[in-house]
Amino acid sequence: MQKKIETVQTLLEALPFIKEFNKEIVVIKYGGSAQSSPQLKEKFAEDILLMYLVGIKPVIIHGGGKKITDMLDALKIETKFIDGQRVTTKEVMRIAEMILSGEINKEIVSLLNSHGAKAIGVSGKDAHFITARAKDFSKWGLTGNITNVKPDVVLNLIHEKFVPVIAPIAAGTEMGHPGFNINADLCASHVAKAIGANKIIFLTDTSGVLSKDKELLSTLTKDEVEALKADGTIHGGMVPKVDACLEAIEGGVQKAHIIDGRLEHSMLLELFTSAGIGTQIVK
Repeated sequence: MQKKIETVQTLLEALPFIKEFNKEIVVIKYGGSAQSSPQLKEKFAEDILLMYLVGIKPVIIHGGGKKITDMLDALKIETKFIDGQRVTTKEVMRIAEMILSGEINKEIVSLLNSHGAKAIGVSGKDAHFITARAKDFSKWGLTGNITNVKPDVVLNLIHEKFVPVIAPIAAGTEMGHPGFNINADLCASHVAKAIGANKIIFLTDTSGVLSKDKELLSTLTKDEVEALKADGTIHGGMVPKVDACLEAIEGGVQKAHIIDGRLEHSMLLELFTSAGIGTQIVK
């Protein structure tokens, strides 16, 4: 009986958050270790389904850098990184699009549909809803910076009760352009801004933003983030994530969250409990 009471108490704790986020759009950047484990994939699908059923409108943007690298290695195609970003030649772009828009996107869509969510997969090339230009063609090739997002494409899918699953591939403006490989974190922040998301959640391989003493920093403002970047506390791969968070916040998103994707049901713990589990970046 005690266990049943505790279950009810857990549901009651979640109730005000379910009310608060009902009918709100939540953008989720899905990548890292959360994508690599079959068990975590199942838990992710369950989280998305629960969010969907209680009236939240999830939108998923996924990465897939490791699988791209694995395929390039298997095909003996050289891949290089400069400042942590992949140099995307035309040959690499073909493989990146094949893995992102084909293999990974359809795997996520199939997983969500199997669990009862009504998911549909797209890339930025569909209806040219994400367009981009070269970040620096001489340096990174077809690695792009987003120039425009057409929100109606995603909003129409949401209106029709779909869960959009978006591959971070953007269209070029020239006829026959092969497209651009986009950083998935920045793709998520651009989409979140354009569609008026309430929240953006980044599933990562760490518990959140950590202090120099390796303690979790649960809430940060823009000024605090900039100070932590300046003194080197935030460094390496966390820098583009917090930059994507700040871009989303400055674009009207209410809160950005960086949470541990290796933890089962991490999204539900962050959304539906008062304590949360990761770092939230607020206005």
